[in-house]
Amino acid sequence: MRIGINATCLNDRPSGAKQRFVGLYGALFRERPDDDFVVFSPKDCNMGAWFSNCPNVSVIQTPIPSIGRVKKFALGTQFWPSALKKARLDYFEVMHLPLISPSSTPTMLTIHDIRGVLPQTPRLERLLYTKVLRDALCKADRVITVSESMAQSIEAFDNRISTAVIYNGINLDDQWLLENDVKDFLERFDLTPQYLLAVGHLEVRKNYYRLIEALGHLRLRGFDIPLVIIGEDSGEGALLAQLTDRLGLTRQVRFLSQVSDDDLVRAYQAAALFVFASNYEGFGIPILEAMAARCPMVLSDLAVFREITQGKALFFPADDTFGIADTIERGLCDQAYRRANIAYGESRVKDFDFAQLAKQLARLYEDVD
Repeated sequence: MRIGINATCLNDRPSGAKQRFVGLYGALFRERPDDDFVVFSPKDCNMGAWFSNCPNVSVIQTPIPSIGRVKKFALGTQFWPSALKKARLDYFEVMHLPLISPSSTPTMLTIHDIRGVLPQTPRLERLLYTKVLRDALCKADRVITVSESMAQSIEAFDNRISTAVIYNGINLDDQWLLENDVKDFLERFDLTPQYLLAVGHLEVRKNYYRLIEALGHLRLRGFDIPLVIIGEDSGEGALLAQLTDRLGLTRQVRFLSQVSDDDLVRAYQAAALFVFASNYEGFGIPILEAMAARCPMVLSDLAVFREITQGKALFFPADDTFGIADTIERGLCDQAYRRANIAYGESRVKDFDFAQLAKQLARLYEDVD
C-alpha cells in the first residue's frame, strides 16, 4: 500500500497532536515495513528529521504553513488537487479540518477534540466550525479519535458516524524511571523540589486562573507550596501574570517555557503532586507522563480523565476553586492515596505504550489492503 498523511497542521512546537504523530506513527511505520508512507509536511517544519530511521517514509515539503487558517486554506486549495493526483495513493489520512481528500481514494480523519462546537466558542466561529466538521464527517471513510469519551461526543454530534478509538500514548523508555540530573534541573531553573506541577499551554481551557486562585486559598491554610506551570503562552500569559501579582503569588508561581523533553521528565520527578485542572480535553497526555514518572496526581472531574485513570484518582469540579484547593491538600497529605496512585499509574500506563497502540492502528489498515 501507498499511504499519504496530511500532517501540515503540525510543527516543532510541543503539543499532544505532535507527540501522538511522532510516537504512534513512528511505531506504525516500523510495524508495516512493506507499506510506503508519504508524509506531507508544512513548509515551516522539517519532518524528515522526525523519521530519518524509517526507510519506508518519504516526506514532501508543501508550501502550506502550519498555522494561519485562511492562508492554509488558500494555499491548500492550490496545492492539494495536483499533489494528490501525482502521489497516486491507495489511502489518505488527514489530521485536521477542513478535510481535503482525493475523490477516489479512501480517506481517514483523526479528530483530537471538537471544542469548536462548545457554547463558549464565539457564535460565528462556532457556526463555521460546525459546518466544516459536519462536512468532514460526511466525506471521511473512517473516523478515528483519541478516547471513548471523544467518540461519544462525536457520535452525539452526528449519530450517523461510527468512530474508532486509538488512544494517545507514550514511549515507555528508561528516562521515566531514572532520576537523572534532577538536582541539576532544579538548579538551572532555580526551583525547590516538592512543588505542584501543571503541564499545558497557557490557554483558557487549561483553567490555570482557578488553579492559581486555589493556590492562594492553600497559602491562607498554611500550605506555602510553589506551583510550576510548564507550557507556551497561547493567549493567557498576561492575564495569569496579573492574577499572580494581585494575589501576592509572584514568587510562588513559576511559568516555564521552551522546556526540553528530558527536563520535562525531571520536572515530573521533582514534583510533589501533578495537578490537571482543565475544563475541557479530548485526552490528557500529561496524565500518562505523570504515571510514567511515578508522580501522584489530582485531576478535574472530566469523563475522559476518569476513563484514562479508570476512576482511580482524586477528582475535583473544575469550576470550584475551594474544591480544587481541598483536593490538592488531600493529594499532598494522604500518604495512602499517594502510594496507591503511584502504584496504579505504574501498571496502567503500560496500556498506552505506542508500540501496542500502533498494532491497533495497523489493524484498521487491513480493511483497505
